Amino acid sequence: MGLPITNKNEQVSMKFVTLVSIVSALGGLLFGFDTAVVSGAVGFMEDHFDLSKLQVGWAVSSLIIGCIVGAAMSGVLGDRFGRKKVLIAAAILFIISSIGSAIPDTFSAFIIARIIGGIGIGITSTLCPLYNAEIAPAKYRGRLVALNQLAIVTGIFLTYFVNLWISGSGDEAWAIASAWRWMFGVGAVPGLLFLILLIFVPESPRWLIKQGRAAAALPILLRIHGEELAKKEVIDIKQSFEQESGSIRQLFSPALRIALIVGVGLAVLQQVTGINAVMYYAPEIFKATGAGTNASLIQTILVGFINLVFTLVALWLIDKVGRKALLLVGSASMTICLLVIGIAFQTGHAAGPLVLIFILLYVASFAISLGPVVWVIMSEIFPNRIRGKATAIAAMALWAADYLVSQTFPPMLSSAGPAVTFWIYGSMALLAFLFTWRVVPETKGKSLEEIESLWAK
Repeated sequence: MGLPITNKNEQVSMKFVTLVSIVSALGGLLFGFDTAVVSGAVGFMEDHFDLSKLQVGWAVSSLIIGCIVGAAMSGVLGDRFGRKKVLIAAAILFIISSIGSAIPDTFSAFIIARIIGGIGIGITSTLCPLYNAEIAPAKYRGRLVALNQLAIVTGIFLTYFVNLWISGSGDEAWAIASAWRWMFGVGAVPGLLFLILLIFVPESPRWLIKQGRAAAALPILLRIHGEELAKKEVIDIKQSFEQESGSIRQLFSPALRIALIVGVGLAVLQQVTGINAVMYYAPEIFKATGAGTNASLIQTILVGFINLVFTLVALWLIDKVGRKALLLVGSASMTICLLVIGIAFQTGHAAGPLVLIFILLYVASFAISLGPVVWVIMSEIFPNRIRGKATAIAAMALWAADYLVSQTFPPMLSSAGPAVTFWIYGSMALLAFLFTWRVVPETKGKSLEEIESLWAK
């Protein structure tokens, strides 16, 4: 008689946790939207504002500057005011940015609005996976945190179609004057949805216990775990806080230095393997293979579709095979794909389907490994008391690496050529494989407190 009741309780708790995690992961949808929307808008803006090539680059990368600032602030703010309140503030910033990016009369006003939105995205990119990690049962934490990455790629994929639909809604003169405004303005809709739904989710129970509010945390943990496990969780979390100083200096202690190296190392490697060079500049890459403008746009949508499908595969696998296995397989496959793409450009065989096939394989490999797994590991490897600040450091490193890649890809492509450019990214993918093999531990199935004790051992 006991077994069916346990299963039923588990289903109820998973329904609650999944719904809460989906709401939190909507922050990733905003992340994906804001990353992709500029690719469809920047050409029209270039004509509208008569932008130089330098200004075009600034239109794309200004968001990332805001993201770096937002990520840097997120840890301190999240620890001070709670995950939920700070995410609500980030949603408001995103709405302001969407409207502000749609109505400016000057390019400078547009940049300010984009930086404001970037601050919001930097906060959500740090706190949404962290919140999901803190509320999820250990058995399902990987897939629930990876929902954030699924939301990111869904946002990117849907935005390609929104941009295509808006740009086709009028003639070229209308597109230059107004289409780009609608592309940015429509972002206020998911931003408002995120804001409203956040009101109904609970605060992180681990943050509440950190604030000495265990009585407020217990009902949340009861809904997740049931009575026996919830009480044990409260005791484990309290004990972990008693063993920590809460100082950022603790991260540099011998026991936790390796956790910081893992978090920051994986964050940087996720970007320097070149994924956002492909996502931001996919049409230009496909044009270099001889594809026409329309063909390159269709191929870009195909890239987004593959990214989405294989992120779903990662959600299915991450709690079955583990984080480390996915990272090893994915980074090895990325290395091979980037090597072949470089050889194709070097030997003059870039025209035809070869480059497209291996770019799709490269994106698929990223989507089952470095894409979702890095965010999962970043959200779970740091101790309770300093998790917010430590995750913020790793996220800030990730966004800084993203900015570096987005700024260096065009000049590398024109000076060194596509073959050398892709080989450089391939060497970074090989480094990611070696780093994972030698340094990254497996965290599948462990509670956050068990992971914390792993570093101490």
